[in-house]
Amino acid sequence: MSDSILVAVAWPYANGPLHLGHIAGSYLPADIFARFHRLFGSKVLMVSGSDAHGTPITLKAESEGVQPEEIVERYHSSFLESWRRFGISFDLFTSTMTENHKNTVQDIFRKLLEKKYIYTDKMLVAYSVDFDRYLPDRYVGGICPHCNFDQARGDQCDSCGQTLDPVDLIDPYYTRNNKKHPVEIKEAEHLFLSLSSFQEELQKWVGGKDSWRANVKNFTIGYLNEGLKDRAITRNLEWGIPVPVEGYDDRRIYVWFEAVIGYLSASIEWAKLSGEPNSWRDFWEKPESRSYYFMGKDNIPFHTVIWPSILLGYGGLNLPTDVPANEYLGVEGRKLSTSRNWAVWLNDYLNDFDPDPLRYYLAAAMPESSDSNFSWSEYIRRNNDELVATFGNLVHRVLTLLHNNFDGSTPLGNVDSELAAYADLTMIKVSESLNFSPRFKEALGHAMALAHETNRFLDYRAPWKQVREDKNGASNTLVSALYSIACLKVVLYPFLPFTSQKLHELLGFSGNIEDHGWEIRPPSPGLDLPKPEPLFVKLDDKIASEMVAKLGSYAD
Repeated sequence: MSDSILVAVAWPYANGPLHLGHIAGSYLPADIFARFHRLFGSKVLMVSGSDAHGTPITLKAESEGVQPEEIVERYHSSFLESWRRFGISFDLFTSTMTENHKNTVQDIFRKLLEKKYIYTDKMLVAYSVDFDRYLPDRYVGGICPHCNFDQARGDQCDSCGQTLDPVDLIDPYYTRNNKKHPVEIKEAEHLFLSLSSFQEELQKWVGGKDSWRANVKNFTIGYLNEGLKDRAITRNLEWGIPVPVEGYDDRRIYVWFEAVIGYLSASIEWAKLSGEPNSWRDFWEKPESRSYYFMGKDNIPFHTVIWPSILLGYGGLNLPTDVPANEYLGVEGRKLSTSRNWAVWLNDYLNDFDPDPLRYYLAAAMPESSDSNFSWSEYIRRNNDELVATFGNLVHRVLTLLHNNFDGSTPLGNVDSELAAYADLTMIKVSESLNFSPRFKEALGHAMALAHETNRFLDYRAPWKQVREDKNGASNTLVSALYSIACLKVVLYPFLPFTSQKLHELLGFSGNIEDHGWEIRPPSPGLDLPKPEPLFVKLDDKIASEMVAKLGSYAD
């Protein structure tokens, strides 16, 4: 019986286009993981969607003078196009505006209310005298009380990662029309989630997660050691999921509670669309199923504390198996900044370049345990030296030798035992790196090591000379190299899906590479092969300076 694996990916706010920080932080690692497990034979469900109810959407709508729905629809369509072009293989990418999501959120809300994990209390909230309105958390800025960062938001500090309330901020203010307005703190009645009820159980659960990344586990333990505080889950909003409690018509369920439920609601929606409405249960209720949550480090507490608390309170649903959150990706040695346009936007990239070289670069430089950096010069170097000269050249020269000297078909020959053993071991090593606790850079390193080893094998055997002096020896050399290439086609597929599919066809196979599974299947003797084509395009070094010149409206 195959494993059931849920791949739950952070929900992007539908208020702007995607940049490489988003991709390296959660979407690419999730896709690599999902593609590996599908090829490996697991039953995979990869879900996410557009976060439609966060205050970034209402802020964007207000700035443009349109309704929030218009903003969401615009960027949701953009996201779908980005996933298609970049090869992010969601089983369902939905949004929090669906009726299904509303029903799922309200069901969980009612259950927690019934079990007294949700209760009524009063809280201090931010209020704008100038505009006579209560202010959602993200509408409020100020100084972080933990690290003194002077641009902290009312829900979280982007500098130290601490979750906040507007009342925590020093010198809070409300920015509108590029002007800071004073904020008053008033008392109002809201509904609270009793996070403190789950303190002991969460500490025990997290303490046993020895396979988690150190940054994720340590951050969560530190958060728990401070003592969980109950948090309000309603706000004075007009945009969002209605509160299913009488007398709360002027409030909505707050996004930090609602959005994480999207993983469950998306799974339920996927099951309904698939024609098997109960199939989501395989991923959420069976003890042997596994669930992985991919996001950036700023979202760690929402997925290791708050979402598990909701699941514990609701009951009967699996807690996360792992939360492989990534650190941040900078650009050209500086912190990525969307407001300053110091970012590489995904769709802009895809208008000029192929997807797989970027997938490769971001996987090789993935911020798994510490912040990392994207630079155009390093992108071009990796493309030219590693993809073109190492992997691409290996494939092209082997297939060209076959085309020119063996009538474009696979010859009979004996596979070199040492090279075959290296390839077989590579399959094992890559699967170990990706199976349970994903280590993407490590897996990619194992795969590229095989490409280097096969190039050394070819340089030593020199089949371009053997075809003139020892045709049988050349046959043995080339079928040995084909065995390695067939391995590379598989182990690099999660990272380079477009290239691996192309190579799959250049090796004489038809159909989808995923249908062939996690095994080495070189072309059989006598199989006619298509005319060789390069896998990658070499890039001019001057492109780097041209692309850097497009970054930023001004320097810090």
